Amino acid sequence: MDGFINVLKPPGMTSHDVVGFVRKKIQQKKAGHTGTLDPGVAGVLPVCVGKATRLSEYITDQTKGYRGEITFGRATDSQDAYGSVLWEKECTHLQYEDFLTVLPTFIGQIQQLPPMTSAVRVEGQRLYELARKGIEVERKQKSVIIHSIDIIHKDWSLPHPKVIFDVSCSKGTYIRTLCHDIGMKLGVGAYLSFLIRTKTAGFQIQNAYTLEEISSLVAARDESFLLPMEAGISFISALTVGREQEKELLHGKSIHLPKDHYQMDRIYQAQGPDHKLIALGRIIIDGTDAFIFKPLKVLG
Repeated sequence: MDGFINVLKPPGMTSHDVVGFVRKKIQQKKAGHTGTLDPGVAGVLPVCVGKATRLSEYITDQTKGYRGEITFGRATDSQDAYGSVLWEKECTHLQYEDFLTVLPTFIGQIQQLPPMTSAVRVEGQRLYELARKGIEVERKQKSVIIHSIDIIHKDWSLPHPKVIFDVSCSKGTYIRTLCHDIGMKLGVGAYLSFLIRTKTAGFQIQNAYTLEEISSLVAARDESFLLPMEAGISFISALTVGREQEKELLHGKSIHLPKDHYQMDRIYQAQGPDHKLIALGRIIIDGTDAFIFKPLKVLG
């Protein structure tokens, strides 16, 4: 069994627990996820199975999508709803237009300070492990990219106004830190009161399977939940090769390609005549100006 499972992770489970559940259900030892979701967060968690585990890095590097809720006038030590309230401020003076004014300053490449409750390692220890011991250490800021923030709903009539939003961002972005930083810039504080991941690469929440659905399908000997490897990395352009070239690639050999519209030094999928994934590789030019597909990972 090789491919991807678009799992709808429930709140209350770690990403590792979800992989363990799937591994046991499908009786496949080789499985892993493509990017940790906090235990309290639900949403899209692509699980790699079999040979697809060698492709996890390509999924992890892709754009993520989230739907979240920011609550103003309150700061927590975890920057989300699971932490202790540090302080509160009145928001009666805060206008929705104030929020809209600062929002564009958080679009594009921004700097974030990883929260102490995150999984970042400092000298070999996870920050959240240190936080549990009451230890706070110095952290380095990291660059992340916020591609877009779209407002879905607002309730500005509450003592602590709330806004539901969709965000598209790069890997490693802390949505709770985004909320915290917006609140600090407005001078009233804010925290992430709800979050669900809606997208990772090409994996969308509307196509995700719950653990219960996966269990039922496995019991019925139905593997329709398993997405083929080539489909799971559909964001990587594909080229089709013939049977002879397929054999060469399966032996790890480079192959010549006709001069076409390929982009140099870019990763491509190589698929056989049956459109099944054979290898991932890079396009290079040799000394004779010939186009060469050099395999990086053979998966056929």
